[in-house]
Amino acid sequence: MRSRTEKMIGGVCGGIAKYLDIDPTIARVAYVLLSVFTVFAGAIVYLILWMIMPEETI
Repeated sequence: MRSRTEKMIGGVCGGIAKYLDIDPTIARVAYVLLSVFTVFAGAIVYLILWMIMPEETI
């Protein structure tokens, strides 16, 4: 689920970090590295995840 508290843009990296029980900064750095090394295919994946991942309920 997308995070409501650990959110920079859409909460996708924060939600993944919470699911994997890691620091959200590590998830964001990994996402940036993935995007850069895959010629920004990570941006498309992020947008797709933003659309299909439900937002967490409080």
